[in-house]
Amino acid sequence: MSCSIEKILTDARTLLERLKEHDTAAESLIEQSAVLHQRVAAMREAGAAPAEKVSAAGGTVGPAATRPGRGAPAERADAARLRPHALLSQENTQIRDLRRENRALWISLEEHQDALELIMSKYRKQMLQIMQGRKGEDAEPVLKVHQANSVEIESQIDRICEMGEVMRKAIQVDDDQFFKVREKLAQLEQKY
Repeated sequence: MSCSIEKILTDARTLLERLKEHDTAAESLIEQSAVLHQRVAAMREAGAAPAEKVSAAGGTVGPAATRPGRGAPAERADAARLRPHALLSQENTQIRDLRRENRALWISLEEHQDALELIMSKYRKQMLQIMQGRKGEDAEPVLKVHQANSVEIESQIDRICEMGEVMRKAIQVDDDQFFKVREKLAQLEQKY
């Protein structure tokens, strides 16, 4: 009896260690997203990317480019048109990165849930064996309760999987909407 309880305790400790590792990984992802957010804010303030796009697109290079107000009016208009597009392209890449991280977190969450369910099922089996060892005839009601609980847990797992599928569909719809808006912005830029 004490041997099986010790095994249960070691299994619980192992689960706790894994959960701590995953928690640490989640915190590092949160920190990385905060750093990305700060970088985006810095890029918006500095406007470094639009200046590079203007010079790559054939803008003035040399003294006229370094002194504000000295370039031709057409060149300044080109720079004004390229700036929103450059900012959108930066944001697009960062949004894609965040979505990838989000998907990775969903997969990690599902793995956690599967591992937890496996540990809990082993725990229930061990507890049933202990109960059967003590009292054979009293184990039947406990077995029925555990079976009912396992059926309920299976239904909850199915619901969680359905929610994950809904989240995936929502991400897809969001991606589609994002690309439609991006296309409309490109069309408007071409018009003006």
